[in-house]
Amino acid sequence: MNPTSQTHTDPIRIGMIVPSSNVTMEQEVPCLFKARESSLPERFSFHSSRVRMKRVDPQELLAMNTQADRAALELADASIDIALYACLVAIMVEGPGAHRRSEARLKKTLLEVGIAAPVLTSAGALVDTLQELNAGRIGLIAPYMPALTDKVCAYLQQEGLDVVSAQSLSVADNAAVGRLNPEHLLQLLDNIPHSIDTIVLSACVQMPSLPVLAEAERRTGIRVITAASATVFQALKKLGLHPGIHQYGALLNGTARPELLISSTN
Repeated sequence: MNPTSQTHTDPIRIGMIVPSSNVTMEQEVPCLFKARESSLPERFSFHSSRVRMKRVDPQELLAMNTQADRAALELADASIDIALYACLVAIMVEGPGAHRRSEARLKKTLLEVGIAAPVLTSAGALVDTLQELNAGRIGLIAPYMPALTDKVCAYLQQEGLDVVSAQSLSVADNAAVGRLNPEHLLQLLDNIPHSIDTIVLSACVQMPSLPVLAEAERRTGIRVITAASATVFQALKKLGLHPGIHQYGALLNGTARPELLISSTN
């Protein structure tokens, strides 16, 4: 689909593969796209398929990944224009470069049934966004148990990114992660060293953060991104669209780095 030829009755279809216990991504991702609709002409619709996961531990995460191809085929039946695998740590536990392997496999699955849609994982979106921002010293907040947060940090380090501060909230129940109060994230900003240049406010697609994203950036004077905002940013890039979202920080309003605005990477 060419988004520039889209009509009012033909929205861009966003397909999401979502962990079964995740309730946040289906709120934050549509919220960001709908915010864009307030000032730009493109319209979007949202379509999900679920993969089973209740507890955030390596065993359940790896088992969940085996269901992703089935979920992609279900989304293909809806003739989606882009597929988002809305999980971050599940990809990262598979080891270095896993987001590229996952994206390639899911894209092949879609192509086999005639859907030539780009595929994006939230893990890949976070890596690509941090790299494109030339993030030098990163402060990160994650809801995971410390061992899983260490895996996230190691994955980013293997992608050439320097995580100098990481905070773990030690919540293993994914449903409980979705009930965390985003206001608490603002209190955790005090623990981040002043020397960092980029904050990952939520390195998790289930931990709510969107309500405080702009406030965190205002308080710190530092670029703030989240797994969700990076996913939407990279999805818009793949669709060849300017971010144009004005109330959720510099990344999405297009001022984090002007030269990133925006070329299609289909």
